[in-house]
Amino acid sequence: MADRMYDRKIIVIKRKSRLKELIYRFNTVEQARFYIEHMGSDFSDYVEEDKRYEEALTQVSTKLEQIGRVQVLDREFVPNFIFDTEDIVVAVGQDGLVANTMKYLNGQLLVGVNPDPVRWDGVLLPFQPFEAAEVVAECLKGNSRIQKVTMAKAELNDGQVIYGVNDLFIGQRTHVSSRYHITYGKREENQSSSGIIISTGLGSTGWLKSILKGAAGIVKESMEYEAGMESRANRDFIPGREFKTSWDMKCLYFTVREPYESKSTGAEIIFGRVSSEELLVLTSQMPENGVIFSDGMESDFLGFHSGITARISVAEKFGNLVV
Repeated sequence: MADRMYDRKIIVIKRKSRLKELIYRFNTVEQARFYIEHMGSDFSDYVEEDKRYEEALTQVSTKLEQIGRVQVLDREFVPNFIFDTEDIVVAVGQDGLVANTMKYLNGQLLVGVNPDPVRWDGVLLPFQPFEAAEVVAECLKGNSRIQKVTMAKAELNDGQVIYGVNDLFIGQRTHVSSRYHITYGKREENQSSSGIIISTGLGSTGWLKSILKGAAGIVKESMEYEAGMESRANRDFIPGREFKTSWDMKCLYFTVREPYESKSTGAEIIFGRVSSEELLVLTSQMPENGVIFSDGMESDFLGFHSGITARISVAEKFGNLVV
């Protein structure tokens, strides 16, 4: 078993801390310090965060090297990295690092490690640095517990594909209106909106929840004002309380943000479930700046310009998160 364990590679995914991002931007620590303190923020917090992250990364890598071949990979290289089918991937960072790594995997086991539990809750980071080696060892033995995670998929008519672990955004990269034709099941219409969000079960507690809460809250407030009632700003109002999702559900949900109804655009198709029986197809009517990006990574996108059609579906692959 020992030889077999050493034959499999362990890929440790890291990311730049806020401090290192600042140093990259301003060239030196001193210039970064001047900028942060000039803005009235505490630079020592950046230094402490970076220190804890580097200590955690070193601890994880050192322990893992005792049980297998380890390769440390920066987040920016993940989209173009070729993972072997037998690789075990360990993401050391925040939840976003786990999500943005998972969408480039194809069934490989993914372990999320929280480098700073005091700072970050870590929904996708169930393990601390000192646990990483033991968890990966169990993965190598085939004893790990896996949570399946459904992903979203946008496939363009030119063959390009993008996946989303939390959500996909489709629309204008700027704040001007997004124009497109939407087909949902047997219904269709031209639309002008602030874009469309497609959420997975995992992402349903994020962007989707905030959109539903905001929309329902606006409707309720407007009805109260029309009825002459005063707003109860401190009430515990959570619309969609019975809206149940799971990380491995075999469907997605889409929401249209701020649809504008006019002589040439409709606002009837604004929310729905996407599954094998209920398809969502979008055709861009935007000459420029139309994009599709996933999981908040605006720099990693597909162009969605006039004539491009995107077919939205549940992805054929799942994420395998070790829990």
